[in-house]
Parts: sequence; C-alpha cells; structure tokens
Amino acid sequence: QVQLVESGGGLVESGGSLRLSCSASGSIADTFGIGWFRQAPEKKREGVSCISFTDGESHYLDSVKGRFTISRDDGANTVYLQMNSLKPEDTAIYTCAIDKLGGCSGEWWQEDGWYSRWGQGTQVTVSS
Repeated sequence: QVQLVESGGGLVESGGSLRLSCSASGSIADTFGIGWFRQAPEKKREGVSCISFTDGESHYLDSVKGRFTISRDDGANTVYLQMNSLKPEDTAIYTCAIDKLGGCSGEWWQEDGWYSRWGQGTQVTVSS
C-alpha cells in the first residue's frame, strides 16, 4: 500500500515561507488526489487545500487563499504546499492524505471521510 511522508516543516518568522512536501512510496497518479490538513493544539483538524487528479481542480481554506499554493509532481510522486506570508495562526501539524473517493472535486472537500493513508505530519511553527 502507498504510504505518505510529509516534510519541510520548521520554525519560521511571521511573513516567511515554507514549502511542504507530501511524498508517496508509490505512484499516486491513479488516485483521486491529495489533501493537506492541519491541526493546531486544542483545535479540530481542518482542511487546508486539496488537488484533484481527475479534473485538475484545487481548493483552499479561506484563510490561506492567496498565500498557499498546492502543486503536484507526478514524476516524483509528490504533492507540494507552498506557504507564503505565514502568520502565527498557521502554526499547526500539517498532514497529507489520499483522496480515496473523489471528494476534492466537490464543495465538501474538507470532510475527513474522503481521505485515507494519512501521513505522520510535519510541524509548522510561525513566530510573531
């Protein structure tokens, strides 16, 4: 089974940038897509972005629109999340998962149930 591993997290100052990687142990080109989620301490997990491999659509959490960009590299079996203009409220553990049912193509893309094969996550900390 394909496993996902996140990397690229770290400590950055407010206004800085990071690029997260979600690397798969095998091909993900024939899946529906990949989603990025985050969970801050004492908060519920929330969907940050997803990219659909079936129709090319991507979605973003309102608070990250214009600052985050999701992209894919099929040759590397990797999906990236470029995060610019980071804010302290972006501090969280970021995790990626495979869209197993095609949820990324719809308005309910942030629902956990669409996703599986969750990675271990990578910590992002933004200092003020």
